[in-house]
Amino acid sequence: MPPAMTDLLDIWAAHSPLAGHAPDQITVDFLLPTGIYIQMDVPREATIQHIKLLLWKQAQTFPLFPALGEMESHMFECVNQAAVHEELEDETRRLCDVRPFLPVLKLVTRNCGRAERLLDSKIGVLIGKGLHELDAINDQEVKDFRCKMLRISEERMQQVQMMTCTEWLQACFSPQLEPAAGTAIMDGVNDRPSDLKVIIHFDQSQDSASLKVPSSSTPTELIEMALRKWLTTHRPEEEAWKGQYMLRVSRCLDFLCGDHPLIQYKYIRTCLQAKEPPRLTLVHTSAVKAIFDKEISAIGAVVSRKSSNPPLPLPPKRRDVISHHIMPIPLTHSRTCVWDVSSPFKIVLVKGSKVNAEETAKVQVRAGLFHGTELLCKPAVSSESSRRSDHTWKDSTLEFDISVCDLPRMTRLCIAIYAVMDKVKKQKSTKNPHINKYQTIRKAGKVHYPIAWVNTMVFDYKGQLKTGDIILHCWSSFPDELEEMLNPIGTVQTNPYTENATELHIHFLEYSSHSIIFPPFDKILEKAAEIARANDCAPGRGGKKFHIELKEIMDRDPLSQLCENEKDLIWTLRHDCHENFPQSLPKLLLSVKWSKHEDMAQLQALLQIWPKLSPRAALELLDFNYPDQYVREYAVRCLRDMSDEELSQYLLQLVQVLRYEPYYDCALTHFLLERAQGNRRIGHFLFWHLRSEIHMPAVSVQFSLILEAYCRGSIPHIEVLKKQVEALSKLKSVNELIKLGTIKNARSKTKEAMLTKEAMMTCLRQSGYSETLSDLHSPLNPNVLLSGINVEKCRYMDSKMKPLWIVYNNKLLGGDTLGIIFKNGDDLRQDMLTLQILRLMDLLWKEANLDLRIVPYGCLATGDRAGLIEVVSSADTIANIQLTSNGASGFNDPLQNDDDLDRAIEEFTLSCAGYCVATYVLGIGDRHSDNIMVRSTGQLFHIDFGHILGNFKSKFGIKRERVPFILTHDFIHVIQQGKTGYTEKFGSFRQYCEEAYLILRKNGNLFITLFALMLTAGLPELTSVKDIQYLKDSLALGKTDDEALKQFRQKFDEALRESWTTKVNWMAHNVAKDNRS
Repeated sequence: MPPAMTDLLDIWAAHSPLAGHAPDQITVDFLLPTGIYIQMDVPREATIQHIKLLLWKQAQTFPLFPALGEMESHMFECVNQAAVHEELEDETRRLCDVRPFLPVLKLVTRNCGRAERLLDSKIGVLIGKGLHELDAINDQEVKDFRCKMLRISEERMQQVQMMTCTEWLQACFSPQLEPAAGTAIMDGVNDRPSDLKVIIHFDQSQDSASLKVPSSSTPTELIEMALRKWLTTHRPEEEAWKGQYMLRVSRCLDFLCGDHPLIQYKYIRTCLQAKEPPRLTLVHTSAVKAIFDKEISAIGAVVSRKSSNPPLPLPPKRRDVISHHIMPIPLTHSRTCVWDVSSPFKIVLVKGSKVNAEETAKVQVRAGLFHGTELLCKPAVSSESSRRSDHTWKDSTLEFDISVCDLPRMTRLCIAIYAVMDKVKKQKSTKNPHINKYQTIRKAGKVHYPIAWVNTMVFDYKGQLKTGDIILHCWSSFPDELEEMLNPIGTVQTNPYTENATELHIHFLEYSSHSIIFPPFDKILEKAAEIARANDCAPGRGGKKFHIELKEIMDRDPLSQLCENEKDLIWTLRHDCHENFPQSLPKLLLSVKWSKHEDMAQLQALLQIWPKLSPRAALELLDFNYPDQYVREYAVRCLRDMSDEELSQYLLQLVQVLRYEPYYDCALTHFLLERAQGNRRIGHFLFWHLRSEIHMPAVSVQFSLILEAYCRGSIPHIEVLKKQVEALSKLKSVNELIKLGTIKNARSKTKEAMLTKEAMMTCLRQSGYSETLSDLHSPLNPNVLLSGINVEKCRYMDSKMKPLWIVYNNKLLGGDTLGIIFKNGDDLRQDMLTLQILRLMDLLWKEANLDLRIVPYGCLATGDRAGLIEVVSSADTIANIQLTSNGASGFNDPLQNDDDLDRAIEEFTLSCAGYCVATYVLGIGDRHSDNIMVRSTGQLFHIDFGHILGNFKSKFGIKRERVPFILTHDFIHVIQQGKTGYTEKFGSFRQYCEEAYLILRKNGNLFITLFALMLTAGLPELTSVKDIQYLKDSLALGKTDDEALKQFRQKFDEALRESWTTKVNWMAHNVAKDNRS
C-alpha cells in the first residue's frame, strides 16, 4: 500500500501503477431526483455523457423510471476537490478529469437554456472558479461589472460574426512585425540589401522548393514565385492562383498577413540573424477558411440563442454605467456634493473580534488616510483595550485632521491593529511568529507589534461616501515596509477566509441627511475655471534660474524623493512644466496637494491639455503612487498607441498593476480586455497571467471577473485554452506520481529510478493521458501546435521537485521535436520577470543596432507554484561540456565542430557580452557551471534566475560570489580564438560590453518603473523599494555617462582579476553536486 496517501488520491491522481494495479472501474453512487439511489461500477476514463447513458440503462430496472423524463433534460452535479458544488454541464469531460471529492454523482434537472449553462460550465472549469461562486457574491459592484461585461462581450462576439476570414486571421494570428525603420539587412560584403534564400514547403505535399528573393519582396510576390515554380514541376491545372494561397511559418501558426516587405516580419529577421534560411509553407485558403467557419459556428451556437432563451441570472442593465468607468452619480436635490461638507472626517470603532494577541498585551487601533503612498493627515490612534479576544475601545471615535470636503476621490482608509507590551529582555514564545521581525519601539519601555491590517476605500465604486456599519476581515501577513505600521499599498479587498480572520467592526458617520457624492468630472472642471477667474492673472512662469533648477529635478530617476520646497516649485511652475517638460508629469502629480480639492481641480484642468506621453513613459503613471482615476485614464490613453508587440512586452506588469485598481470597472481593465479580444496571442498570455494567480485571495474575485469577461468575448478561444488546462492537470498528476514513487523507493536509488521512470512512461501511454496531452497549442507559444508526446524521450529531472522533461512532436513540421519542462512546486514568476527584462534589453540593444544574440527562452507560470519552461534546442551546460571534454577549458570543443568556426566564436563573443552586462545590471546571483549554457551555434546563455537584484548566495555569512559578473579565463580563451594576451578580439568584446551598458543606462527609468510595478506581486526578492535601489546603483543613475563608464570599467577589471574565485566556486558546486548524486 502507498504510504500516507488516501485511497481517493490513488483513484484520481496517482493511478497506483507503483502499487501494482490500475483500477479501470470505479464504484460510483448515483442520487436520482426521484429519490432512488443506485450504486454501480463505471469506467474511470469514461466521459460524463457515457456514464449518463450507462445510468439510464440501469435506472430502467428501478422504480419511478418514467418520472425521470428525457435524459437530455438532466445533468450531473458533484462536490469537487475544492469542496464546492460543481455542475457537470460539459459532458465531454472524463470522470478522472472531473475528480469528484467523493465518487458520488447527483442527477439534477436543467432549469434554463442548455447553451448558456454549457458555456458557464466551461468558463468555470477553465478559470478555476465556478461561476456559481461569483453569482453567490452579495456585492452590487460585482453584479454591475458582470452585467456590463456580458453586454460588451455579446457585442464583441456579434462583431466577430461580421468579420471576413482575412480580418479574423489578422486578429487571431497577426504576424509579429519589426519596426519599419532600420530593418534592412546588409550582406556584409558590399553593404547592399541582401537577397533572401527561402525554403517553401507545399501543404498536403512532401515537396519543397528553395527560392532566392529580394528582401523587399512582399508575401504576395513570394507566393507568385513559389506557385510558378510549383507549376513548372506539376501539371498546370489552373493559373488563377491569386487570393487562393497564403504563407505560414512552417513550424507554427504564424501567417504572413498583410503586404509588408518580407524583411519586416520578425520570423524572417530572426532566421537571418541566426544565418538560417526561413522555412515557409504555402497553405490553401480553404484550410484556413475551415478553421474560421468552425470558430464562427461556435459563437453562433451561443450568441444566436441568447435572444430567445432566458438571460443569465444577473441584475438588469444599469443606465448609469457608461464609458470606461462607472460615472459618478449626478448631483440632485437629494444628494450633497462632498465639497459642501466642512466637518472633519471621523470613523467609529465598534468592536474587534478574534484578535490574536498575548493575554498581557493591550490592543490599539491606528488608522490613516492615504492617497497612494501619501499620508493625507496625521494618523488617528485609539485608546488601549485589555480584553482577551473581543475588544472595544473607550474613545471609540477616531477623528482625522482633514475635512470631508478635501478627501480625494481615491482616498483609502488604512487600519492596523497592534499590541502594546512592556519591553522585556527575552520573549520565549508568542502567538505571533513574526513579532521580532515587525516589532517597533514607540516609546521608552513599550514595544508595539502589528497583529492585523485592513484597507477600505472611503468612497464606493459609484463615488458615494460610505456610511453606516461595515465589518472588515483583516489580513495577518505584513510586508517588509510599513508606513506608520499601516500598509497603504496593500489590497482594499477584505480577507475571504473569514472563519479565522481578525474582524474589525467600524461605523462610517453620516454628515448629511442626503447621500454625499464626489462631484462628476464637469463640476471639477467648472471649479478649476472658477479658480482661474478669481485669480485673474497669467499662470506662474519662472526665469532662467528656475528653468535650470526645474530641469535638474526632472532629470532625476523615479526613485528620487522630492523635498517639500521642490514640490512647491514644481506646482508653482506647473505651466512651465507643461510647455517645456511634458515628460515631467509624474513629478508634477507627486507635487499636487491632493488634500486640497482646489489644487486637485486645477490639476485635472491642466491634464486635459497635457500632451500625450510615449507609452513607455506612461507606464510609470500606473504605479501605486498615482491612484487618481483620471490620471490612470490618461495613462491608458497613452498606452493605446502601443503596437501589439510592445503591449505583449509589458503585459506582465500591466496585469500586476490591476492590483492597484480599487474598483473592478476601470480604464485599464477595459483596455486589456479590448486588446486581448482583438489579438489572440495577447489574449492567451493575459489569460495565463491572470489564471496563474487565481489562487491568491487578494485578487481571486477581481481576476476571476476579468477572466470571465475575456472568455465571454472570446468564445472560440475557450476550447483551445481548456485543452491546455486539462493537459497541465495531467502533467501535475504525473509529477505527483513520480514524487510518490521516489518517496517509496528512497532507500534503493537505482531501483527507484527504474520503477519510477517505467511508471511515468506507462502513465503517459494511457489513453486518458495521451489523448489529453496531444493536439494542443503550446502554453509557452500559442502559435506552436503540439501533436503528441514522444514518450521514449521523456524523463524526469533529479532535482527536489522532480520536474518533467516532456518531448513533443511538432504537428506542423514532421520530424521536428520540441522540449518542455513542467515544474510543480517551484515559483517561476521571478524567472518569468527576469526573462522578460532580458527580452526588453535585447529589444533596446537591437533598436540601437546592437544584436548581442540573447536567448530569452520561454517561461510561463501557470498556477500556484507551477509552470512551464522552454527547452533550448542543441544546448548543454558548461558543467556537462567540461565533463565530456575532460578539461576545465574544454567547453569550446563543440564550437570546433561548427562549419563556420569564426561565426560561432562571434556568436559566443556577442552573447557573452550581452549576458555579462545583463547579469551585472540585474544583480543575478548563484551563477555556476550548471546554469550557464552554450548552444551548438556558439550562443552562450544563462538559466535559473532564483536570485536577482544583488541577493547573492552566502556560506557561513561569507558571500560565495565575489565578482560582479562571470568572465572566466576559459571564456576569454574562446573570445580570443585560443590566442594569449589581450588581442583585438578581446578589445571588441570589451567595446560591446561598454556600448550595451550605456544603452541600458539611457533607459534606466524604464527598468526602475517595470520593477516598481511588480512590487505587490509577492516575489521573494522584490518586496520593497530598497530592492529596486540595486538597479539605480548598478546603472549609476544620477551620474554622468563618463562617471558611469568609469564605474563599469572598474567592475569589468574586477571580474577579470577575480575570475579565479569563480573557478573555485564552480569546483565547490561540482563537488557538492557529486556528493548529492
